[in-house]
Amino acid sequence: MKAPGTPTRGRVEAVMRRLETALLDGTWSVGMRLPAERVLAEQYDVSRNTVREAIQRLAARGLLQSRRGAGVFVTDKLRTGIASPWGQLVADHPALRDDILEFRRVLEGATAYFAAQRADAADLKRIGAQMRELERARRTDDKSAEAIADAQLHEAIAHASHNTMFLHLHASVIGMLREHIAISGTGLRERDEEASTLLLLQHRTLCEAIRARRPEEARTAMQAHIDYVRSRTEEDDE
Repeated sequence: MKAPGTPTRGRVEAVMRRLETALLDGTWSVGMRLPAERVLAEQYDVSRNTVREAIQRLAARGLLQSRRGAGVFVTDKLRTGIASPWGQLVADHPALRDDILEFRRVLEGATAYFAAQRADAADLKRIGAQMRELERARRTDDKSAEAIADAQLHEAIAHASHNTMFLHLHASVIGMLREHIAISGTGLRERDEEASTLLLLQHRTLCEAIRARRPEEARTAMQAHIDYVRSRTEEDDE
């Protein structure tokens, strides 16, 4: 006979599924502190012991981390499936760069399409903030900050797609994609002032299509942007 308050396996697993969904769909991003056990218990209509055990299981898998006196936080494990050696590989192998751009064209074209359909007010605010940071970095000619804002803008658009599978796939390879965006973007900007201006205009067009709720235009804008990066990269390899 179970003691009062002892969590059942079914309830623990049900809470785990809900916690996992929040991690996958971007509700809880990397570094974010989870709500208190009491709050989660009320939200999921279970005991605090059930919540505690579900969190402990996810912590054992490396998805959450408990910090004494501070709370439970989301780790970056979902984002570290592909690590930094990709940076050197991308730099050394033009064929790999082309494969990554081909993959990005398909994946990010789709995320832009769904972002235009599904972005909520918070998503649009986040996208707008990243676009403003990209413009600020351009005005001050800060190439490094431009590359970072570029990558974060693409990530914000992926979150705005509100598709769990896209987000999971994006998170699984985000390190490689972020590194590739930074490498390709910074390289173009440093070599060619006109390229920097065109990249900014492409991002503006993309964001305007998302804000205006025009999915096909958003997808086309994203794909045109990646096609431009791809064409310039191929020119440099010749």
